Amino acid sequence: MPLNLQKIMNINSNKFSFLVLLLLLIGCKKSEQLSNKISDVSGNTIAYAKSLAISKYDGYSVVKVSNPWPESSKNFTYILKEKNGVIPDSLQKYNVIQIPLQSIVVTSTTNIPFLEMLRVEKLLVGFPNTDYISSKKTRKLIDAGAVKNIGQNEKLNMEQLIDLAPDLIVAYGVDNNNPMIDNLQKSGLNVLFQADWMEQTPLGKAEWIKLYGALFGKEKEAKILFETIVKNYNDALALVATQKSTVTVLYGSMYQDQWYVAKGNSWVAQFMKDAKSNYLWADVEGTGSLSLSFEKILDKAKTANYWIATGSFKNSTEFKNSNPHYSQFDALKNNNVYTFESKLGSTGGTIYYELAPSRPDLVLKDYIKIFHPDLLPNYTFTFAQKLN
Repeated sequence: MPLNLQKIMNINSNKFSFLVLLLLLIGCKKSEQLSNKISDVSGNTIAYAKSLAISKYDGYSVVKVSNPWPESSKNFTYILKEKNGVIPDSLQKYNVIQIPLQSIVVTSTTNIPFLEMLRVEKLLVGFPNTDYISSKKTRKLIDAGAVKNIGQNEKLNMEQLIDLAPDLIVAYGVDNNNPMIDNLQKSGLNVLFQADWMEQTPLGKAEWIKLYGALFGKEKEAKILFETIVKNYNDALALVATQKSTVTVLYGSMYQDQWYVAKGNSWVAQFMKDAKSNYLWADVEGTGSLSLSFEKILDKAKTANYWIATGSFKNSTEFKNSNPHYSQFDALKNNNVYTFESKLGSTGGTIYYELAPSRPDLVLKDYIKIFHPDLLPNYTFTFAQKLN
């Protein structure tokens, strides 16, 4: 064969090989585009919570937590990877958590009801200061040694946590200074910040059950449970829809020389508004609490019809003895003082603090029973107690 013809054939062969390679690359690209199209986000599944977003993809979910503590500038993104799930390169920089979890450590009692509602409480292996837990179901696990006491939130037992090696530690922060969390992560432990305590709407707090649904592969169960709570809450709203907000309400108690009242956009104030009452500080902007002197409280609330007191008082005598100035309020004179904090677990934990965030429908019914007792004549309080 002539040399020139051989060269031509070689050139054509190289062109053919390049063309085949190009076609293969295009095919792979189209296949990748098709794969991305199949795994496109189904949309954020969170409707009420402001600090949580969960987006479901094919083989993984993206969880975003924002505003985890007051005045926070940090946002956190977590990737929940299912078995055989493929995480795109663009998401590899975030913390990847293998799901469903087989073990977990939580650090707030508000998480306990979520675990129990989803029937995964037996996967809880550790909690800081287990005496705070009130639930009888989880207390049995603690008594049996299945849930270890891992110290205090600010000073967790690092060696014990490393030994337990939970799939995930769910923590919370009160500010940007979290050296304990940093040390846990440096030790190779998975940590997820949650911000349920920063939510200021009743249903916003309760919707965090969906995070636990995603962590344990129980999204459908979490969705059904939450939808039931929403329905119950809306049914309670319908019950008072035609009622007028005529009864006036005082909230709080003295702490040292200050009285802290809930601001108008807070979680507590929302319940009182939804229960059709006239909360006397409903017009104060903000979501936290307002510190006032006793004189200012007395001037505004001396004739209030109802008083929602803070503290674990058992009766009005104990309440009166805690501060002699309380007897000046008409609500106490008329025996219309209630507290949501008097019911305690066997080891002293406050049931309201543990269960109320996940069951706002029950909290609202308690408030309705207080302010409009004729609407729920056969209803028994879940949290509230009248100080007789």
